[in-house]
Amino acid sequence: MTVSTPSAAKATDAPDAAAGRAQPAHYRFWPQRVPYEVPVPETTLWYNLEVSARRYPDRTALLFFGRRIRYAELKSQAETLAGWLQHDAGVKPGDRVLLMMQNSPQFVIAFYAIVRAGAAVVPVNPMSRADELAHYIADPSARVAICAGDLLEHMLRGDEQLPAEQRLTRLLVSRYADLMPAQLDPAEQPPAAWNDWLDAAPELPAHGTRWSDAMALGRVPAPDRGGADDLAAVCYTSGTTGRPKGCMHTHRTIGHNTVAGGLWTHASVADVSLGVVPMFHITGMQYAVHIPIWLGSTNVVMPRWDRELAGRIISRHRVTSWTNIPTMIIDLLGSPNIAQYDLSSLQQLGGGGAAMPQAVAARLEQQFGLKYMEGYGLTETAAPSHSNPPQAPKQQCLGIPFVGTDARVVDPVTLQELPQGETGEIVVHGPQVFKGYWQRPADTEAAFFELDGKRFLRTGDLGRIDEDGYFFITDRLKRMINASGYKVWPAEVETMLFKHPAVLEACVIGTRDPYRGESVKAVIVLRDEARGSTSADDIRSWAREHMAAYKVPQVVEFVDSLPKSGSGKVMWRLLQEKESEQPGAGQ
Repeated sequence: MTVSTPSAAKATDAPDAAAGRAQPAHYRFWPQRVPYEVPVPETTLWYNLEVSARRYPDRTALLFFGRRIRYAELKSQAETLAGWLQHDAGVKPGDRVLLMMQNSPQFVIAFYAIVRAGAAVVPVNPMSRADELAHYIADPSARVAICAGDLLEHMLRGDEQLPAEQRLTRLLVSRYADLMPAQLDPAEQPPAAWNDWLDAAPELPAHGTRWSDAMALGRVPAPDRGGADDLAAVCYTSGTTGRPKGCMHTHRTIGHNTVAGGLWTHASVADVSLGVVPMFHITGMQYAVHIPIWLGSTNVVMPRWDRELAGRIISRHRVTSWTNIPTMIIDLLGSPNIAQYDLSSLQQLGGGGAAMPQAVAARLEQQFGLKYMEGYGLTETAAPSHSNPPQAPKQQCLGIPFVGTDARVVDPVTLQELPQGETGEIVVHGPQVFKGYWQRPADTEAAFFELDGKRFLRTGDLGRIDEDGYFFITDRLKRMINASGYKVWPAEVETMLFKHPAVLEACVIGTRDPYRGESVKAVIVLRDEARGSTSADDIRSWAREHMAAYKVPQVVEFVDSLPKSGSGKVMWRLLQEKESEQPGAGQ
């Protein structure tokens, strides 16, 4: 396949030209020296590590509280663990292996060991508890799991809920502290509350093995015979409409966005990235695991978010690239110690999962000279299907369709493409799109439809396209608030509330209203200096000046914090469900 670049491309070179479509408007803003399409790799994720280890054996791959793990060591440890999986745990090609732990070198080693053994990784949210874990074990028919010591109890309780024939046969348990230095530099010191779980080494069940014992065996894996179309990961969705579904990704679907993700921001081996977005999540998996390894760059790993530790790490290790959740930026900028941190090394800052408030983005640019690059993607799309071009980002915007991606907006009922500017469902076609839901053919069929001879994925997100070809999300298809026939999109109200000087975070949900049917409710976290001096009437009065009357929150609730998922997203559904359970809500 010929790869064309914006500097030389003509309308007939564009991917859409062959289908008789006009060259998309967003090509005018395409990142310089980034191809419209890239050949999809014919190799595996393991091959990426193998190449980087041969090319840069002594380069630091991972930094964990000051402990350096070089590429040669990373590859060696992954191979040794792959050997244990094959010889001692009985893992065979095509098997599924659970991986449940916080961000750590062990997570990266285990991920690559599993694929080196020919199996598929089932990354599990470390916040999962017994009932959820029983599903993650049984649904993919996993018989082997790798977890951290602090999570062992939950894993065992989940396993015990299953019939004997569905339970785990081998369990490998790691201890984070094993790959931390004996003496920590003060700048690398984790919060005191982390010490217990970082050092957790509980008593193991009969079918359990300690990570250190498995590595000491020095097993050698069988020759690598993996291929690009082998199943690499089964990544579970959040389960908002029932039990979580496993998204099947091959080395090829993940590999495409691994390569394209590095190209989009002109990333290189010289980069130092901050790996704090949870690695179990598709965004963290790409930007804190696969892309750095593809590049041969250095990744500074944080197991959990802590704004003070993050500020010290960015300053100390001169971090150049940080993919994050906007709530992390909001939290860091709210630190009383922000003036002490040196953020001057940062060159690329972006993320997704929620819109970056305009006021926060403006502060980033004015105070630090950083443009925040928002992106958009799903578990089903191996992270980005859209991203803002680094040189021309728009705020509160998903960006433009990613490398090799065709994205449209369609009527959610007729599935016919809508004109520019109209709101409809965002749909995606591209090489990064998953192969389907694990053992759920009906759900897979319902997720796709054909348009112009292409198979498009329905995202379930509502959005529109502006005159420049940029996509803007309106909201989830099912999150709309209907107030006396007026449609209110919570994300829009949240964006406006972020401009209030007293508001640190906000989540907008619907509440029952005997007159309107539904009204708008805002659940708000106030800034420290505004607590006790800002009332619900203050928020409503301000809102009436900044938004249409039907969008003004009729109910305002102040809370100390908003519930967030393991990937840092505000769990608006949890708040909505609690509100719906309240008798006479909104009265």
